[in-house]
Amino acid sequence: MRLLVGLGNPGPRYAGNRHNIGFMAVDAIVRRHSFSAIRERFHGLSAEGTIDGEKVLALAPQTFMNDSGRAVQAAMTFYKLQPADIIVIYDEIDLPLGKVRTKRGGGAGGHNGIRSIDAHIGTDYWRVRMGVDHPGEKELVKSYVLMDFFKEEHATVQAMLDAVSDAIPLMIAGDDRRFMNKVSTTLNPRPPKPDPADRAGPKQD
Repeated sequence: MRLLVGLGNPGPRYAGNRHNIGFMAVDAIVRRHSFSAIRERFHGLSAEGTIDGEKVLALAPQTFMNDSGRAVQAAMTFYKLQPADIIVIYDEIDLPLGKVRTKRGGGAGGHNGIRSIDAHIGTDYWRVRMGVDHPGEKELVKSYVLMDFFKEEHATVQAMLDAVSDAIPLMIAGDDRRFMNKVSTTLNPRPPKPDPADRAGPKQD
């Protein structure tokens, strides 16, 4: 079994914030893979589903970002999971919008939701980091992540959500490299190779 966690802050006030892209991603996955109806459990909103034969619990903690670890620990304890069974999706200001990266373990990088999870269950879980851009100045970060995405960014945000929800079976299977490759290829498709006949130039009479 896998526990798939999206990070964000609860309530309509925060719904479109950069900080809530983890919630957005889990919502997209729940819809894409036809999970069960959403229930209130484990200090959050949850839905159950199966992805490529693997049972998955999707969880959006409703504890506010700074206390996300309490919800993750509750679900982990109930299902007797290990940290390596957990995948957390969240916003990353040090990645440009449209970039997605994965890693297992590591530091919190200043992210309060990750810091809370680390404190509750340790660090040996999977992270899917979705780039939301950096405001350029450190003192602007707090207000920036609590801003909605700009209108001109919406298409890129939706493309990221679609790419992650489509590729998530690879992450569930533990193949983070193929997951990243598929997401990257979807977001940055390679142009078709030119036909050698086109490079030959016009035929001479």
